[in-house]
Amino acid sequence: MSNIKKAFENGKAFIPFITCGDPDLKTTKEVVKAAVQNGADLIELGIPFSDPTAEGPVIQGANLRALSGGVTTDKIFDFVRELRQDISIPMVFMTYANVVFSYGAEKFISTCRNIGIDGLILPDLPYEEKDEFQPICKKYGIDLISLIAPTSENRIAMIAKEAEGFIYIVSSLGVTGVRSEIKTDLASIVKVVRENTDVPCAIGFGISTPEQAKKMADISDGAIVGSAIIKIIEKYGKDSPKYVGEYVNSMKLSENS
Repeated sequence: MSNIKKAFENGKAFIPFITCGDPDLKTTKEVVKAAVQNGADLIELGIPFSDPTAEGPVIQGANLRALSGGVTTDKIFDFVRELRQDISIPMVFMTYANVVFSYGAEKFISTCRNIGIDGLILPDLPYEEKDEFQPICKKYGIDLISLIAPTSENRIAMIAKEAEGFIYIVSSLGVTGVRSEIKTDLASIVKVVRENTDVPCAIGFGISTPEQAKKMADISDGAIVGSAIIKIIEKYGKDSPKYVGEYVNSMKLSENS
């Protein structure tokens, strides 16, 4: 059984996305700890990339701040090793295929295993090309997380059947970012997923308020929030862990209310 399943055992899962190294790795560590103490069930750690095509301006900004602060993949690996001394909940990396390629796929994925990363999300990896990473992920017991978007349509069943860890359902077309309203017919996407797999699914992209989190958690197995958390970190910098903790607590409570 994948460690990721544990994230979905305490009611609806709340999954925060945090960019590593924004504003610095010391703050990232405290933010993660605050999120976990306040009910986060799984942590999605972003490895910064200079051309994050799936991201809106908020997370792009976090990527640039982290990179200009000197964050590297190796420093992030060391940071996760340290983090694992205090944190036992599942953690996954979200980054881009290019980051893994340039590091060396086998070296990158085997290191994930060694430091206690449970899964990998590569938003720019087309379903048809996942075989470039899938066998290596399998070899080291890392779940390659599938994304299902509103445009996946007739491929939803196919993607769901092969999914592992959890399925990341993208709520809306376009890039990440806070949205005032999510109009996609997500219930029908989740229905097709449920007919084809018992792997849990969580909805992300555009969720920022407790009301949205509850709505998404009612349809699926959990909610993923990135931009709203990054905005708090951008606003409060090194003082942000306390505020992120309060935010995570309010989101987790609303999901399971």
